Amino acid sequence: MKRKVFYFLAILMVCTLSCSDELDFSQTDDLEITPTFESSVIFIESTEQLINLIDGSEILSQSFNFDAFSSNIFAERVIEGELTYIIENTTSKPFELIIEFLDDTDVVLDTETFNVQPAPTAILQRIVAYGDTGKSIDIIKTLSAFRITARNLGDNTSVSNIPNPRISLQSSGKFRVRIK
Repeated sequence: MKRKVFYFLAILMVCTLSCSDELDFSQTDDLEITPTFESSVIFIESTEQLINLIDGSEILSQSFNFDAFSSNIFAERVIEGELTYIIENTTSKPFELIIEFLDDTDVVLDTETFNVQPAPTAILQRIVAYGDTGKSIDIIKTLSAFRITARNLGDNTSVSNIPNPRISLQSSGKFRVRIK
């Protein structure tokens, strides 16, 4: 019996040695790691009551610093991605929203314009791609600030019959980044 166990172990050992390859740790050089990162980017909201208090049509013209994309850690490794904008208007007013992408010297790199109808209206959603299948990824790499302009294309007296009427703009980004 001992002899059978010995032969069995010997055959198993020969098979194991003949079927295995040398470990090659240089394979990690060919490894690519490209995770996708998602984050909120912009959120602005205003009530219709506040909009009615503003004289003139321009209710907002503001620049917001945003250096997250232009940091070397991100800018040198980003491959592609997209920005998603969601605009909801439950007010009685039509709006024009303009988002300008600025570099660190306030040069306009890109512009997104939205014409938003008064309530009742569907939620407006736009997805803008960057990289090989969309706009230049350099817009994202050199982005330093957003300038947002909102214009009331209606009046300053009407009030929506929807409870708590407001307009909101929110956006998020989803980008693939090469780590290795």
